[in-house]
Amino acid sequence: MLDYQAPATLLNNKVILVTGAGDGIGREAALTFAAHGATVILLGRTVAKLEAVYDQIEAAGHPLPAIAPVDLKGATASHYRGMAETFAEQFGRLDGVLFNAGLLGTLSPFEHIQEKEWDEVMQVNVKSEFLLTQALLPLVRQTAKQHGEASLLYTSSSVGRKGRAYWGSYAISKFAVEGMMEVLADELENTGVRVNSINPGGTRTKMRASAFPAEDAMALKTPADLMPLYLYLMGADSQGKTGQTFVAQPK
Repeated sequence: MLDYQAPATLLNNKVILVTGAGDGIGREAALTFAAHGATVILLGRTVAKLEAVYDQIEAAGHPLPAIAPVDLKGATASHYRGMAETFAEQFGRLDGVLFNAGLLGTLSPFEHIQEKEWDEVMQVNVKSEFLLTQALLPLVRQTAKQHGEASLLYTSSSVGRKGRAYWGSYAISKFAVEGMMEVLADELENTGVRVNSINPGGTRTKMRASAFPAEDAMALKTPADLMPLYLYLMGADSQGKTGQTFVAQPK
């Protein structure tokens, strides 16, 4: 899986939503999915960044993407329901979702976590994914029924599997994401919708740099290095794999 060789047509005719598509892993995943034939919906907060990804996909001659500007800190259930209705009308299907957007928060002792920051991290990392998943599930299930399969892919972390000192809000949010993934996988077991998570590990991104400012970023893998696993889990070759956390960089 880590060295999966994806056929160029792996995602032909598929529609895939990527959250946090303007930066880092989300940006690379959007470009990679498009390069393998998908129509990608680019969801993020900063329109200029999404437009830059759109332009790169267009210039490469891949299927034209769509842009969905959303501030996950403030979006409500009605926003997500309206978005799902728009996707259904515009595309008629949704073959995959990569939940990649996230907030790190401030690394600090547990007793120093500020309530406002806690709420923001939980809003973006957990509640927005809960509400967006609820809104999109009917369309994803319908797609799986009509086309045989669909994929929901969440972003985990090593600190979401084993708690680590000073990673409070972020770590706890990732434990919640892991639980959500496992609940959904169990509920959707016989629907054709597979539900998994990826722990990308230390990767050369802005979030990683903010957590480890003294680290040599050039020693880390790039988002592009991880894409074989993302392609595998988003494509039909991973049918039957569900309810699992995949580690992109095993020790």
